[in-house]
Parts: sequence; structure tokens; C-alpha cells
Amino acid sequence: MNLYSYWRSSAAYRVRIALNWKGLPYKTIPVHLVNEGGQQHHSNYKALNPQELVPTIQLDGMTLGQSMAILEYLEEHYPERPLLPADNAERAAMRAFALAIACDIHPLNNLRVLQYLTQQLGVSDQQKQQWYSHWVITGFAALEAQLTNTAGTFCFGDEFSLADVVLIPQVYNANRFNITLNDFSNISRIYEYCQSIPAVKNAAPEMQPDAE
Repeated sequence: MNLYSYWRSSAAYRVRIALNWKGLPYKTIPVHLVNEGGQQHHSNYKALNPQELVPTIQLDGMTLGQSMAILEYLEEHYPERPLLPADNAERAAMRAFALAIACDIHPLNNLRVLQYLTQQLGVSDQQKQQWYSHWVITGFAALEAQLTNTAGTFCFGDEFSLADVVLIPQVYNANRFNITLNDFSNISRIYEYCQSIPAVKNAAPEMQPDAE
């Protein structure tokens, strides 16, 4: 497996956690999202992923983008150490939690959106921080409310799941942008506990070959 990744990409981080959790060996191919005008925009990478985003994975004779689709593929084709339960209702609930992050929080604060705010719209760094904080806090408030009903050791009971895989990178980014998480005790507790899991620890941005 070849994983085209950037060390700080939340979406790539998700996939690294899942690959590690399932014990699947892969080669990391760094794609720097800032240097050289953003290597994701270069023609050779655009040929792999016309969206010009990371991650992209090559496996089983195909090339696949979009982290959530990759996670679903890994779950279906490599079922060892599952990230989703057998019960359909529980699977749907976990997917809904994960998608609340991947679809509603993360897209509003990923790199290309923040770059557009500052470079095209002339937003100040302070306003960019306010934008980022607003959407993360709004999203986390809803997740925290849900966790009061579902959380055990992890987001859903005492089994590590897709919900945790997607939550971890978003909390990492919130910490990176100095967002106060005092109101989100479940989110903070789960994140801290997950740092002791080897699959999570080895997927961390600072552990990647392209870490700066």
C-alpha cells in the first residue's frame, strides 16, 4: 500500500490510525501541502487525485481518495480488528458521529479554506482564528452532548471505533490552534486516553517521516 500523506493533514491522520490499528503495512509518500506552491497541485499528483487533496491510497490494484471512503474500504476488506460493530444501528450511530466531524467541522477549517480566507478575502490572522475557533467549538459542543449518552472509555462504550479514529485528529488540530477545551471533558478525556494506544501514537503527525 502507498499512502500519499502530509504529516499535519487530519484526513491522512485518520487513515494512518486505521492502517496501524488493523496492522496493515504501508509506505508513506509525503505530499507537502505548502512547499513549492503546494505539491498537491503538481501535475503528477493531480493525475492521481484530481481533487488535489490528501490522502490518496494505492492498494489492491486501485487508487482511492477521500479518507472516509478509504476507512470504509479498509473496514470491509480487512475486517480484522474492526472499527465498526456488527449491529446496524450502532454502526449507523458511529458513522453519524464521525461524519459530523469529517463533513461539518473539518471542511470549514482545513488548509485550503484558511488559505482562501487570508489570501483571497484578505481576512486577518485574528479573524481567521475566530473563524476556526467558532466552527470547532460549535461542532464540539454537539459532539460533547452526544458523548454524555454514548461514551465509556472511548466515544462509544469501551471499544475503540471509527468515531475515535476521526475525533483524534480534530482534537489534535484544536490543540494546535490553542482552542480551549475546558467545556469538553469527554472529548478531552477520550483524546488523552487514546494517546496511549500504539496505533494512535505511531500515527501522530510528529512521528511521520515528513514531520517538520
